Amino acid sequence: MDRSRLVPVIVLGSTQTLAWASSYYLPAVLADDIARDTGVSTTWLFGTFSVSLVISAILGPRVGRIIDRGGGNTVLAASNLLFAGGLVLLQLAHSLLVLQAAWIVLGIGMGLGLYDAAFAVLGRIYGTSARGPITGITLIAGFASTVGWPLTAWGASAIGWRDTCLAWAALHVLAGLPMNYWLIPRPTIAAAEKRLANEKVPIDRPMILLAFAFAAAWVVTAGMAAHFPRILEISGASQTEAIAAGALIGPAQVAARLMEAGLLARFHPLVSARLAMLGHPAGAVLLMVAGGSGAASSAFALLHGAGNGIITIARGTVPLALFGPQNYGYRLGLLGMPSRFLSALAPFGFALLLERLGTHILIVSTGLSLAALAALFLVRRPAEKNIT
Repeated sequence: MDRSRLVPVIVLGSTQTLAWASSYYLPAVLADDIARDTGVSTTWLFGTFSVSLVISAILGPRVGRIIDRGGGNTVLAASNLLFAGGLVLLQLAHSLLVLQAAWIVLGIGMGLGLYDAAFAVLGRIYGTSARGPITGITLIAGFASTVGWPLTAWGASAIGWRDTCLAWAALHVLAGLPMNYWLIPRPTIAAAEKRLANEKVPIDRPMILLAFAFAAAWVVTAGMAAHFPRILEISGASQTEAIAAGALIGPAQVAARLMEAGLLARFHPLVSARLAMLGHPAGAVLLMVAGGSGAASSAFALLHGAGNGIITIARGTVPLALFGPQNYGYRLGLLGMPSRFLSALAPFGFALLLERLGTHILIVSTGLSLAALAALFLVRRPAEKNIT
């Protein structure tokens, strides 16, 4: 990667790690403590969290428009203020109403400050050559749960969950905000480009196919994230084997992203996306055939994680390669809406299916992944459109 791009990639990778760790990954560690201290059930807490994800989905296209017009630094810096405000509200919460207010603010922050916004900023800065920087920030932010969960758990035990929320809020104000606002390049936006950034984006066949593919993939990702150890245990793995296998998902994601940055970088992003959609089905078939033994569980985790690692990048690189940088942020917002809506419902939906289907839920998740793969094969690269 060009050295001139290294600083923006490190900055955005670091601020994305902070954003994900202090919002999306927060309930997994603090839910029980928050529920106990506020008297609110964890069901209500996670329901409120799901609403925040829906809010972030609704905001996606509008945020993309603002970034297309050249407001990337301001949008990301504003997200840091919103994250900080939501975390302070969370720290003050003693009732369901204040908890809901906190997660509404955090949902707005997620709409302004997670991957889609960061990808749009890189597309605005680097145009069609943003693939490398997009891969770079996901390599760094891929450790958000690895870093965030232990830090949040340590904070909750050492200073309590409320002060842990304040500590995350302080990091957003003291580190995230200045980094996003001052250390990310500001591209010069011509008046003609600003006018083009207001154009309508047609919801055509490629857009519909991509939106479906990414939504199906994200449903599987969200459902597995919530129930992965339980699925392995039902398949026959011990609790220790299930937890050990789950711990392999993060390293598998990072390894796959390194492969995307190296070997797969010479191919069109659609090739990477199609390969990514084979990861979960291959692992699921292996688990269903071999059962939940330690080796099979580990192989499933590695294949599932590798697919996740690449499809996260593909959400940013495929639209850029197919449609170019014009209205890129707005396109990402449109393409991401179904994914975010459905991923908010996926944990609950998978819980219901798991009760009724047991390990056969893997047939559902495999079907979704293969449907996404089929949709990606129906998307044609510009060069392919002339083939008769």
